[in-house]
Amino acid sequence: MALSTTEAEYVSASEATAQAIWLRFVLDDFGEMQAEATPLFCDNMSAISMAKNPVFHQRTRHINKKYHFIREALQEGVIDVKFCRSEEQLADIFMKALPKDRFKQLKLNLGVKPVSSLGEAVES
Repeated sequence: MALSTTEAEYVSASEATAQAIWLRFVLDDFGEMQAEATPLFCDNMSAISMAKNPVFHQRTRHINKKYHFIREALQEGVIDVKFCRSEEQLADIFMKALPKDRFKQLKLNLGVKPVSSLGEAVES
């Protein structure tokens, strides 16, 4: 069964939650325990609503149960799902083919600099 855009965003948010939990364990191993919830930015309000509403929705019945653990992570304060407008979504640079101007803007927002601007910090 094909997933709608909202359902696909929900599944992606669940996968990102799994990665955030794993990174929190790694940081804890290095003695850097994370006291606050890890922010998880999503540009789909419907997916955020599905994650934040623990009531089993009829429309999400066909989504594999393993993806619903995002709700538990939210309730436990491990993650905090926040809305991020599509125009501000930095992750797009890694996942989408973008027009040149949009790519340059996101690259700038991430703080990526050309190697030539680093001077002697980088050996040739």
